[in-house]
Amino acid sequence: MADPDFPHLSGAERTVARWALSPPRLIYCVLAAAILLAWLMLIGAARVGGPPGFPDAGQRWLEGLPEMPLPGWARTAAALCFGTTAPGTGFYALPSLTLMWFLMAAATMLPSALPMVRTYCEITDTAHAKSARVVSPLVLVAGYLTLWLACSVAFAALTLALRPLLGERAISPAAAAVLAAAGLYQFSGLKHACLEKCRNPFGVLFARWSDRPARVFRLGAEQGLWCLGCCWALMLVMFAVGLMNVLWMALIGLFALVEKQATSKVPSYLAGAILLVWSAALLVLSL
Repeated sequence: MADPDFPHLSGAERTVARWALSPPRLIYCVLAAAILLAWLMLIGAARVGGPPGFPDAGQRWLEGLPEMPLPGWARTAAALCFGTTAPGTGFYALPSLTLMWFLMAAATMLPSALPMVRTYCEITDTAHAKSARVVSPLVLVAGYLTLWLACSVAFAALTLALRPLLGERAISPAAAAVLAAAGLYQFSGLKHACLEKCRNPFGVLFARWSDRPARVFRLGAEQGLWCLGCCWALMLVMFAVGLMNVLWMALIGLFALVEKQATSKVPSYLAGAILLVWSAALLVLSL
């Protein structure tokens, strides 16, 4: 079907109307807004969560920003991430930290999933042109994020278990061990098997195509599982550099995007080598 001309609208209004009729563009706007909101919440939490000058927060360059109005759960989660006192938490500690980890996942991992969403949108456009029934890409994204939400529960529980250590500024063998594990995983076969699935989503999305929302949701969750298998060790690096270190969140998110777009193993191996050297240096200094 040809695009409508909207003769009753002016030139600028006609352009906006035609643009709004493109489902992929609207999907990209929704995802961009979600990513931006996640970053704003994380920056706001890092700004108010830790004590002044707390290095793991990247507080030196955040101190110049105005404090952002945050809900109570975000302030509680930020305090728990810094290992500082968070009165009145109790039952709310795990849900608060789960939401905080989910924001971290959305901010760092969702941008690297955009090529997968774009591929799905291209398939749906082709199917729609043939008058086939299609499922919104947002259902696929919902499945992807649900997998990361489930993973966020595990990360939140681990955060609570390690809470007494999160406020430590000293170089420790534990931080070196985390970096070593993340570095070694960059060379593993499982890592690269998952990475290959993330780099080439077309085959899976096309072969598993369905016009049923439940199946598309499950397909999104499966894509999230491949992403988790690719990046879980990098997320653990946050325990070594500081959970609310927004600079490292940005670096990990950028690296995940580059790694999934690369055509060789060089970025993975280079990151693994850096993490192993860093781990060795921390271990020597801690001893």
